[in-house]
Amino acid sequence: MNKKRYILSRIAFICSILFLVSCDTTNSSEESEEQLIERAIGIHDRTITLDTHDDISLANFTETRNYTMDLPTQVDLPKMESGGLDVAWLVVFVGQGPLTQDGYARAHQAAMDKFNAIHWFAEEKAPDRIELAYTSDDVRRISESGKKVAMIAIENAYPVGTNLDNIRKFHELGGRYMSLAHNGHSQFSDSNTGERDGVWLYNGLSDLGRQAIAEMNRWGIMIDISHPSKEAIMEMLEISQAPVIASHSAARALSDVSRNLDDEQLMALKNNGGVVQTVALRRYVDAEKEASHRQAQQALYREIAGDLGFELLDRGTLRGMSQEDRESYQAKMAELREIAAPREESEVNSVAPPVNVSDLVDQIDYMVELIGLEHVGISSDFDGGGGVYGWNDASETFNVTLELVRRGYTEDEISAIWSGNLLRVLDEVQQIAQEIQNAK
Repeated sequence: MNKKRYILSRIAFICSILFLVSCDTTNSSEESEEQLIERAIGIHDRTITLDTHDDISLANFTETRNYTMDLPTQVDLPKMESGGLDVAWLVVFVGQGPLTQDGYARAHQAAMDKFNAIHWFAEEKAPDRIELAYTSDDVRRISESGKKVAMIAIENAYPVGTNLDNIRKFHELGGRYMSLAHNGHSQFSDSNTGERDGVWLYNGLSDLGRQAIAEMNRWGIMIDISHPSKEAIMEMLEISQAPVIASHSAARALSDVSRNLDDEQLMALKNNGGVVQTVALRRYVDAEKEASHRQAQQALYREIAGDLGFELLDRGTLRGMSQEDRESYQAKMAELREIAAPREESEVNSVAPPVNVSDLVDQIDYMVELIGLEHVGISSDFDGGGGVYGWNDASETFNVTLELVRRGYTEDEISAIWSGNLLRVLDEVQQIAQEIQNAK
């Protein structure tokens, strides 16, 4: 594995990361800025960098448009290669629908389409550049070969339906973690979204959800607690025979949103032996800072939209528009953003700074202090709303390593945070699954 290629070919990029110098750091050594960056480059080169949550669209898995190309996405192979991101967990996501057999059938087919797309890309389209991994040994072997690594996640167990045999099927297809709910209550679990209206289906897990936990333990799928309700999460942590993960969450003490984990949940996760993958989603990192920045940005956008003669619309309105009208609006927004770009630094960022890499590492620091370094990792939620200033796509992955170096984390600690902790949990989950199967 050699990431020096991307560094030598991107000298301008290395220079650009100097914006982080002004961030709060704990680095007190005598080394110069250039020496610190060079040391960080070496650590980044030797570390397996692993991002546990990258959403995908089937539109990007075709012969004419796919991840071998530099797409207008936050993750693709050129960006992974230029930024030194080694492992991307590609997400089989299906949104929550009706709890009916027809709903389950449609969701199952949608999930299968995404499984098939990931396999097609890794096995047929670009096997010389990326390979699917099923174990931690696979990750290390593939990384050592110089190729990128794809792993498969399942966000929302809704496509399982009520046939728990589908859990084994999804495992055989490469699924290595799964959440029992997303935004909306599933047949298995209440969602964190119940906090909005106080409406719950089960006050935690359903009976089927408890059976699903046992099946996931049996087949070696990590249980993801990033979307269910607190009551469901605490029950999962109690009944799972294996460690769990939060694939893309942060600390609620620093940003009070329902998808983040409070200190009680974090301590329970520590006692379970699991890991929380600190998510680079701006509102989850720092909701107040993001709200201030968005307010300043929207004021600039409204001014430019007025000059262009169109009205800014919310997501709900956009979803109700025809495809043609939506594409027309998106073209206008692209023009607006191009006009706004030269003004954003002076009129938005200087007034209300964006959530950045330093804020992300503040979250990491907090959770390391609370539950221990061995229980903390990193995720982006790229192409699903994630990204912070300085790590807004895979090409900027080095900036996270650089900030960790600035904070005084050692190479071994950085390696554990980037991938070691998550792979340790995967190993334990798979070992426990084997023990359960052998005991039959």
